[in-house]
Amino acid sequence: MNHEKYIKRCLELAELGKGTVSPNPMVGSVIVLDNKIIGEGFHHKAGEPHAEVNAINSVQNQELLKQATIYVSLEPCSHFGKTPPCADLIIEKQIPKVVIAAIDSNAVVCGNGISKLKKAGIDVITGVLEKEANQLNKTFNTFHQKKRPFIILKWAETANGFIDSVRVNSDEASLKISNEASSRWVHKLRSEVDTILVGKNTALLDNPTLTTRKWAGKNPIRVVIDKDLSLPHNLKLFIDGSPTLVMNGIKSSKENDVEYIKISGDFITGIIEELYHRKIQSVLIEGGANTLQQFIDLNLWDEAFVIKSKLEITSGVKSPKMTVKYATIVNVGSDQIFIYD
Repeated sequence: MNHEKYIKRCLELAELGKGTVSPNPMVGSVIVLDNKIIGEGFHHKAGEPHAEVNAINSVQNQELLKQATIYVSLEPCSHFGKTPPCADLIIEKQIPKVVIAAIDSNAVVCGNGISKLKKAGIDVITGVLEKEANQLNKTFNTFHQKKRPFIILKWAETANGFIDSVRVNSDEASLKISNEASSRWVHKLRSEVDTILVGKNTALLDNPTLTTRKWAGKNPIRVVIDKDLSLPHNLKLFIDGSPTLVMNGIKSSKENDVEYIKISGDFITGIIEELYHRKIQSVLIEGGANTLQQFIDLNLWDEAFVIKSKLEITSGVKSPKMTVKYATIVNVGSDQIFIYD
């Protein structure tokens, strides 16, 4: 049987849950009998049934499960969370064979699901397209393996390396660098992360909302750095009714939708540790130049997207400087996105 063919389908299905399943991993599953898919499913949303459950429930004649093979992009869970263990359901349905792409990096599962299946006499095959499966869930894996969120850097710069014009107050409009297609792509990226972080100057000069208004999807939790709590309280981040975390060096308190969190010690690493303890698996760093450069200098990032336009200006705020070469370039209309990983 062509195991890779069916695991590829699992990965396609799994990706449909991008942006909605966190803090769970993206998982897809198909059920095959006589080289024909008789059922399939994916994990739609955190707290809802897992991929294996949806795949099993999609099979009209449940008796066929006793002769079928279930393929899954990630090891079936073995513990009770918000839903019952998928390994138990597979055993209950007497499915004789399970093919798994990757082992779950969450210590609560990590090999336990496979062990439970084998003890029940089920034939288990692992490691089919494992690299691709782990790449799909890089955010989830980073959180559990490195004990911190997956960190993404993003900025737009001119052809000659400026991130903005020089501004001293919010009355001056920010420099429009990227095109509309790139802007929509950024909003899509926002919809796929748990949090979005900006520094004090970006919050003050841009007065952003940091939402996904140009893309269908959830808004990330906003995080703003304000060490001395000097930002004015009438900024959109503080009054639009959406959650905002203010990382500062003075106090910890909550005022309506704004939570102030006091960070001790090194500020950047302290913020990342705080996000990890809050079970936040991914953070998008959107600026400004100084904040981005701090993460680069600390080598505290996993992926970076630099949107480069054809626009040139004579002077302004210099863009951050990466210390490694980009991996890929993607053309988006007149813009180019340089991808670092």
